[in-house]
Amino acid sequence: MLRILDARTGEPVPAAPARRGLTRIEAHACDPDPTALRVLLTADLLVRALELGGTPVWTSLTAPRDQPELRAAGTRLAIRPFEFSRDLASGLGEAQALHVVRRDSGEAVGEGPVVAVAGVEWMPGPDGAPATAGGGPAVFAALLSDPSALRLALLAVPRGEPARLDPATLEEAARSLTRWRRAVAGWARRPSRPVPGEVRERLRAAWEDDLDLPAVLGVLREVESAPGIPDGARFETYAYADRLLALDLVRDIGGAA
Repeated sequence: MLRILDARTGEPVPAAPARRGLTRIEAHACDPDPTALRVLLTADLLVRALELGGTPVWTSLTAPRDQPELRAAGTRLAIRPFEFSRDLASGLGEAQALHVVRRDSGEAVGEGPVVAVAGVEWMPGPDGAPATAGGGPAVFAALLSDPSALRLALLAVPRGEPARLDPATLEEAARSLTRWRRAVAGWARRPSRPVPGEVRERLRAAWEDDLDLPAVLGVLREVESAPGIPDGARFETYAYADRLLALDLVRDIGGAA
């Protein structure tokens, strides 16, 4: 069962009701900046992890106004659409609520665990000076030049730590994605084999432990080169993990060798 650190209490709590009832996830984003995008990404990962565990999920974006720029950026980042406004939550009073907020937010939220997300800084130049706090269209354009690479770069940083990104970080993430996608396409040509039981358990243990995505990525890196794992099992492992990661790791299957 997924357990998540509740920022209200500092204690881990179940992310789903005891009877596997509906869980409502509210992403709180006030401004269309990189940190708000990380809030939406965290909410998206919660949705995917809960659904993999069989929990039905309902999601909303709570903001002072509609955020078309943020919504468009989220779509490019493979974040599933959110309903807008908590008013749509009427009739879901029995659902457990999880509130995903930026760590520096003083916004009051309703009842339920609070999942706090640290900020994102974009370091655009060789001097390492961060971009302005609000980001703006130029920062969004730079970050989203390769959305999958951005998603991987953010997944690699623990949610509670600031994510300091620069062009070199995104380039390294893009190279890793290219390598993995080519490997997955090659493994797909081999006879399929099930995900090794120990590997499946390690993956689930990682993401069910407060959404430890860096640990999930660490398991994949081990599987990539571990001796004794058939290529068909490597393929199934990456395809299975990608149900959570949403990095489109199977994209190159069927392409030119």
